[in-house]
Amino acid sequence: MGSLDNWQTLASKFGDFGNVITIDQRNHGKSPHTDVHSIPLMVNDLKLFLDQHKLETIYLMGHSMGGKVAMQFALDFPDKIEKLVVVDIAPRKYHRGHDDVFEAIYAIDLSKIQTRKDAELAMEPLMPDYGTRQFLLKNLDRKEDGTYQWKMNLPVLHTYYEEIIQEIGSNRKFLNPTLVIKGGKSNYIKQSDEEDFLQLFPNYEIKSIPNAGHWVHAEQAELFYNEVVNFLYR
Repeated sequence: MGSLDNWQTLASKFGDFGNVITIDQRNHGKSPHTDVHSIPLMVNDLKLFLDQHKLETIYLMGHSMGGKVAMQFALDFPDKIEKLVVVDIAPRKYHRGHDDVFEAIYAIDLSKIQTRKDAELAMEPLMPDYGTRQFLLKNLDRKEDGTYQWKMNLPVLHTYYEEIIQEIGSNRKFLNPTLVIKGGKSNYIKQSDEEDFLQLFPNYEIKSIPNAGHWVHAEQAELFYNEVVNFLYR
């Protein structure tokens, strides 16, 4: 449920080294809504984007769901990726972990709220963490008539949630340099996941960012930036 807006500050800084493109995946942010949602579909979306813009090779970075897409893309189209950065996600299948998030979002009756504060108050009993509420509410968009809508395709993301948490894999390996960044306080990447990374991305290294949870790039932006720059450009 993130969007390219979450990356604007860092993307601008990375732009000091070259061209940077931030992409909303389908059913998110500014990208089109569709009736289906899966990792393979998002991989194909990315391939079409690169072809349309005549991008032969790129550095690719993805966080969470985007990290899974990035990993699968690198395995499917290795010649397109010079270096890969995976942020706080592993190749394995995950257990359901966002039912509370969906419940909190569905607690907001869009037909009744008049302000963002109304939406936050409706969400707060089910989502007590302030930072998570603010992150989710970035998806709230005010229409010209003053009413609100969600930027993300909420029903489809909920329906296809199991597709998002599936494992990624391939019969071949991605041999180019790969950086895995994990939040020091996050449990999304466990020590047992390192064997999976080694099997699929043998030329990988892992860096842990202290005092950061799953949203590493937001919680420790400077440390995150330095790790990525050191890997990509130095």
